[in-house]
Amino acid sequence: MINFDKLKQEYDALAKKLSAQDAVKNRQEYTSVAKRYAYLEKVLKLCEVREKYLKEEKHLTAIAADSTESEEMQSLALSELKEIRAKLAKVDEEIEEKLFEDDEADRDIIIEIRSAAGGEEAALFVASLFKMYSHYADRKGWKQEVLSSSPTEIGGFKEIDFSLRGPKVFSRLKFESGVHRVQRVPVTEAGGRIHTSTVTVAVLVEPKEVELKINPEDLKIDTYRSSGAGGQHVNVTDSAVRITHLPTATIVACQDERSQIKNRAKAMRLLKAKIMEKIERDESDKISQARKVQVGTGERSEKIRTYNFPERRVTDHRINLTLYQLEAILEGDLDPVINELVKEERKKIYAAKGLT
Repeated sequence: MINFDKLKQEYDALAKKLSAQDAVKNRQEYTSVAKRYAYLEKVLKLCEVREKYLKEEKHLTAIAADSTESEEMQSLALSELKEIRAKLAKVDEEIEEKLFEDDEADRDIIIEIRSAAGGEEAALFVASLFKMYSHYADRKGWKQEVLSSSPTEIGGFKEIDFSLRGPKVFSRLKFESGVHRVQRVPVTEAGGRIHTSTVTVAVLVEPKEVELKINPEDLKIDTYRSSGAGGQHVNVTDSAVRITHLPTATIVACQDERSQIKNRAKAMRLLKAKIMEKIERDESDKISQARKVQVGTGERSEKIRTYNFPERRVTDHRINLTLYQLEAILEGDLDPVINELVKEERKKIYAAKGLT
């Protein structure tokens, strides 16, 4: 349960701060305090509505339980009680959404999926995860664009990078970074034995233009001929692009487009996202603080989820969640997993902020 008194105390303290004579001396601090004050004001207005509903609920519950009241009055009270509880549930949801508003929620992201252990079987599972995220994006109305891929001859991918744009895309998919493990009988296995393969997923926030400026002199750009699965459609010109950022030794490549210019543009987007990730990872103090309220660390070395085909089971190891809905999840019905991860993260944030 949220401790609304704590929020009210903070709101009152900020009000005093804003009304102080020297409040505007530090313009940056004043702006920050004013923004937080306005935000809390919206939350507390919702809390006032909630309190009103709670009083009505208490009153109606008493009438419904009062044996001296007529059956008609009790029936009417029960009917209104149902409506009030629906309103309470809705305002509780609005308060929770407001409390967890995230400046990063709507940021565009780039997802990298890489085959790890398991050879062709891992590459096929990269394709399965790409399909899963694609279908999930379709359900949410997000825009998707493949930036780079390395397909295999039997329909898998050694690796694939793609961008997603849309409302709450980062807040919904930020939990996907880590090692995804698949247990199934490979199509290439004649003996019918279950194999375990692994795939790594990284979710990168795509930096805005103002956030990251790259000096062209720090880049080494190579062009080469596209290769890989594709038969007669493989480009025979030097349209593929490899870019190396010399200061960070970050390397990206793109060969999906037939145009060198398009491949270069996509590679630059991918490069910027990777450099931004490195910069943020280097800010160790900031990251360690943030991880106190995260569900898992999000490191690629961490095994976060297992997809077990014989048992039709998906297990998220961070929150000990097991669902026997493998087919639905792989078809993009990810909300049952993500909703539980969001709930767990919010519990930790409540505790960290002293709101419980």
